[in-house]
Amino acid sequence: MADKIKLTCAALLVVAGLVGYYYLKDSATIVRAGSVVVGLIAASGVAWTSAPGKQLFAFAQESVAETKKVVWPTRKETLQTTGLVFLFILLMALFLWLVDATLLWLVKLIMGRD
Repeated sequence: MADKIKLTCAALLVVAGLVGYYYLKDSATIVRAGSVVVGLIAASGVAWTSAPGKQLFAFAQESVAETKKVVWPTRKETLQTTGLVFLFILLMALFLWLVDATLLWLVKLIMGRD
């Protein structure tokens, strides 16, 4: 029950930041944006103290750890793969142009407009 209250308070803080943005319509843009940022930071702080917030933070940490385990391709591999993709695109464009031109010629032949 306490987690639901915390998450509700967090949602209300976000809403308060947005209300502040529109309430301060005559103020400078930085003040209005600051209202939203403060609301989001306060909401994040409150949400972080709840169980789902702690689970989300742990998930984010695990995601960063998994990203560090990724074996990224070398520059040579990247350039080779990019070259193959461009070559395939060129060949596919030529093929589609050839099919389109052939079908156009056939339609003109059938319609007697050759």
